Amino acid sequence: MSYRRNLEPTWVERTDDVDTKVEILQQALRDGNHELAMGVASSIKDGIANERDLFADPGAADVSASDWVPVAQLPESWARWCEGWELFQCLNLGESTGQNRVSEPVDLLVGLPFDKVMSPGRELRVARIGSHGPQEVTSQVYGETRRGSDWFAHLVFEADVDASAESKYLIFCANPAAELPDYPSRIRVRGEGVGLEIETPDYVATLSKQMGQLESLVPKWHLGGMKLASHGNGHGEPPNIDWAHDYMSVGPFQKMRVTNWAECPHYEIVRGPLCTKVRRFGFPHGPAHPLFTPTRLFMDLSYTFYSGVPYFLKEGTMEAARDFCTLVARDDEWYFGGRPFDGSLWMDEEGQVHEGKPPAEKADHVWGVGFFHRESRDSMFAVYLDHRLEGPSAEESGHTGPDGTTPSRLYQNTGLTVDHAKTGEGPHAAVWCRPMLRDNAWVQTGDRLLQRNAYLLAPYLEEGGTSGLQQLRERLLAPVEVNIVSVDDVATGTTDVDSAQPLARIGERPADWPRKRALWDAMRDVIDDQYSEKEANLVDLGYIYDVRTRGNDVKVIMTMPHRGRPMFEFLGKPLRARLEQQADVSSVVVEFTWEPAWTPNLLSDVGREKMGL
Repeated sequence: MSYRRNLEPTWVERTDDVDTKVEILQQALRDGNHELAMGVASSIKDGIANERDLFADPGAADVSASDWVPVAQLPESWARWCEGWELFQCLNLGESTGQNRVSEPVDLLVGLPFDKVMSPGRELRVARIGSHGPQEVTSQVYGETRRGSDWFAHLVFEADVDASAESKYLIFCANPAAELPDYPSRIRVRGEGVGLEIETPDYVATLSKQMGQLESLVPKWHLGGMKLASHGNGHGEPPNIDWAHDYMSVGPFQKMRVTNWAECPHYEIVRGPLCTKVRRFGFPHGPAHPLFTPTRLFMDLSYTFYSGVPYFLKEGTMEAARDFCTLVARDDEWYFGGRPFDGSLWMDEEGQVHEGKPPAEKADHVWGVGFFHRESRDSMFAVYLDHRLEGPSAEESGHTGPDGTTPSRLYQNTGLTVDHAKTGEGPHAAVWCRPMLRDNAWVQTGDRLLQRNAYLLAPYLEEGGTSGLQQLRERLLAPVEVNIVSVDDVATGTTDVDSAQPLARIGERPADWPRKRALWDAMRDVIDDQYSEKEANLVDLGYIYDVRTRGNDVKVIMTMPHRGRPMFEFLGKPLRARLEQQADVSSVVVEFTWEPAWTPNLLSDVGREKMGL
């Protein structure tokens, strides 16, 4: 009998799909084998994550893979400036509110041809076209995904556009010699997992190590300023200032909160020179978890912190996985202990800002809330940009729930007070709270509650404070409009380039590619021997993120597929030894990183074949 016979030739045979695992789980439960069932449940989670990486729809691209144009169509001096890159596209950014845009973040989903691009993270570049030609600007790439013959990736850059005017930008791709750019950054991120400290020029935000909620905010506009924290009251350990999202079961019996998570069930982190994104998703926990583990309202929450603007975003989705009744569901609730404010603000549906509390007739038409201090002018303000109910409850006119329930209706009411107090106690906090649903609302399977809020940390000025908030809302609701335009619409007037620095750095020029290609080829000789007889090499497996050359010195940045693998030196040592065999190499540094995390999208065609995909 031959033990060499390949009974698992493809990915399908080498793993078990989710349907198979569900059958094993159900049988284990029928057999009363709860330990096996728990193990299979963990494996189901891993399998779903992998299928998501391989098959999930990346969405509609703002720039498709077929939109790219050869750089030969650029003016001659511009083509020389971007020498090394093969493809480009022209973007027109238009401003429509009559306000100057400075460092406004632009996030585009970009498609790229896989046969031309080795790595979106290394090869995408952005340049602004000024009076003296193109000049590179800082950019950030995240979310690299391969589908068929195309790459997809998010490209972030900061746009400057004058009021009621237009600005032109160029984006480039397809340079195999390109290296991961090391841009200077105004955002500093410290910590691991979701327990991050994010420092921008305007504030310092600290996220809970427990579940990733905002634990504190410290504005930086003057020394010795306030620290927005709960000061011992609230949810989480230590308590947080952001208490949403949550819902309360009927009775009322218990509040199901994301702040009750002992740890995040699922999370994703994006770091870079322009923004940090922290996404968390799962079902909220009750106060006596795991005694009660209802899977009724799924929650998907994200913070986005930017380097160049004084606000951050929070986006959230609550999706009903089954029909149920909720006494109340809240998507925006903030608690600031120690009474740091003595005045309140609110915004009506027209975008006008008022001091004090909204009158009764306006209580269900609030589109922004905040607090300020009358003497120090410290303030925090929330602008509600999107607030929707989608799904069966939004589409049906009649009530379909049982007796004692009410139709799901989306409310815009936000209660706020600078003198929050518990019964029998004195005031101790400033609090605002927005219930999206209330009054025993009957929620139907497939209902989705969506929100998108911006939170501004900036002084609330006595003169112009309200108008500043109103203008911010206008800018956020009408971001610069991005359109693809012809190079003929861009290259008008002088086409000279007044820049001492071309787009290609040392190591990225066409003359550097033959030597760098030899380094990539040499690294293909290094095999991950955990795959028996398959000779799967580090390059085709997608472990190598970057190769940098400076003279005869080489630096390689690599990763491992997951944290359960041996330390990277298991592969780093033979990789270093192989590169040191190259005739023109004096020294080799192999640097390891976990960010961004490896995914199957990084497999080359050869790597996919080796893995049986």
